[in-house]
Amino acid sequence: MSAAAARVGRFYTAARRHPWVLGKVADWRIPLGPYTPAQIAVAVGGGFLLVKTISWWSWMGPVPIVGWGLVIWMVRRPKVRGRAPLQAALGWVLLVWQPRGGRIGGRAARDRAVHPLLGGFTIEDAPATGPRPAVQAAPSRAVQRHAARAPHPGPAAGRACAPRRTQPVAPAVAAGPVSGVQQLLALAQQGGAR
Repeated sequence: MSAAAARVGRFYTAARRHPWVLGKVADWRIPLGPYTPAQIAVAVGGGFLLVKTISWWSWMGPVPIVGWGLVIWMVRRPKVRGRAPLQAALGWVLLVWQPRGGRIGGRAARDRAVHPLLGGFTIEDAPATGPRPAVQAAPSRAVQRHAARAPHPGPAAGRACAPRRTQPVAPAVAAGPVSGVQQLLALAQQGGAR
């Protein structure tokens, strides 16, 4: 077997969409066909309407019948935004039938119930204008490690077992404009708010 015989080439083209039409019934070909579903619907519905209202239009002669045939011809290839009329009508029906919020996972998407959010606030007088307090910085890691390693006197030493509070030494911070959060932190460290 040669190398050329083993090669196979395949080409796939995009499928062409042909409209559904009715053109033959068994061996009999429909005159002036094929007909689209829209044409068949207009022919059946219009014919029924013409037969039921013959007393209203009979004085006009063949004009309504010619108009009926013209309408059947006009709906041969109609498009509603690029879609056939029946599919467009089905799309409108499905749009009206959809839940207002759409669907998620096949179920109607609904908003959660409204819960009132209640709260309050207090308005206090502005602090007196004066020199702003200096903000104390957090103790350095070396000071924290040293405080953690300090020996605790135990009950054997005859002292009460009360934890001892030590004030860490904070580096001096230049006084200047401070944010509101920093002012609150400074007040809390000094022992309370006003």
